[in-house]
Amino acid sequence: MNTVLIADDNPQLLNILKTAAEKEGYGIILAEDGQAALEAFHNHRPQIILLDVMMPKLDGFQVCREIRKESNVPIIMITARGEDFEKIMGLEIGADDYIVKPFSPGEVMARIKAVMRRIQKSENVSEQVLLIEDLRINLADYSVYIASKPIPLTKREIDMLWTLVNGRNRAYTRDMLLDLLWGYDYYGDPRTVDSHMKRLRAKLDVIEHPTWEIRTVRNVGYKFEVTT
Repeated sequence: MNTVLIADDNPQLLNILKTAAEKEGYGIILAEDGQAALEAFHNHRPQIILLDVMMPKLDGFQVCREIRKESNVPIIMITARGEDFEKIMGLEIGADDYIVKPFSPGEVMARIKAVMRRIQKSENVSEQVLLIEDLRINLADYSVYIASKPIPLTKREIDMLWTLVNGRNRAYTRDMLLDLLWGYDYYGDPRTVDSHMKRLRAKLDVIEHPTWEIRTVRNVGYKFEVTT
């Protein structure tokens, strides 16, 4: 049974999400503040986390940062209505997705299912390795190396890099990447792709890689190119 950790300081919302998740067959762990959420993560190691931004003791951003130091477990941030900076901040620090209040329990469950499908698909891959120039991507252990030096990327960033490298010299639109990486039932917008791409490029650029690049294709999207 897959387990979901739901962290929110609103007891009514916790109960609504708990009921919806139980109906879908998930195991449930509840936390009413950030410190409790972090402790629950360490004690139970859930398969996915719903994490509210505004919580006492530790906010959702702090909890996400701490978890990302040791795990790529999928994290869906719950943000306030209209607070774009919260969405961007969540994506920048490693969240996989965000959902805006108010929302329906059905929408939340659809997001969770989409994430779990991607995980199960990845876990069925015994070993997948791409070697292009000095870049090495391994989906078996979700590791990335440039010139034999490890690059700390989130699972979503590695999936994005793998997609572009595997389809090198092909331009992917933002909508294509949304469908491939987030799923057809994702309710977000193309800015999600841009936020993840910005963070991915910044991490890759820590080590020089003059023989390849992720190029922005004007009015289209992105493509991976070998430049030598």
